[in-house]
Amino acid sequence: MAHRTVRQAPPATREPRPGLPDDPRARVTTPTAECPVEVTLAALRGRWTTLLVRELLSGDVYAYSELAAALPQLSDKVLAERLTQLTDAGVVRRTRTPGWPPAVTYELTSHGRELGQVLQALWDWGAKAPSAREKEAVTP
Repeated sequence: MAHRTVRQAPPATREPRPGLPDDPRARVTTPTAECPVEVTLAALRGRWTTLLVRELLSGDVYAYSELAAALPQLSDKVLAERLTQLTDAGVVRRTRTPGWPPAVTYELTSHGRELGQVLQALWDWGAKAPSAREKEAVTP
């Protein structure tokens, strides 16, 4: 019998734990870029990203200026960076129409629209989290 402070190796045939998928990628011991959770977090990384996705979730096609107007406190630099990040992640489709000046529009891809469920789950979890005031009341 091992001392109770010694962690025993998990059995080779372990039942999946609630909340964790039955997928070999869920049993890694170090973070990997292929982990679906890491892929999702990378797509949503950065301040303003979730608000930008929220705007795009309305289903409309937006011009850059419309997105800038919808989030007036967001700088042009960060807006451009976030749109590039979301486009590279396959969340946003950028369409450039030739002409002068060229028209560029942004919309969520079908994969990007699925982030609505993810953002709703994050909202629901965060809404249940204790506030800072509640945490202070519990701290001795």
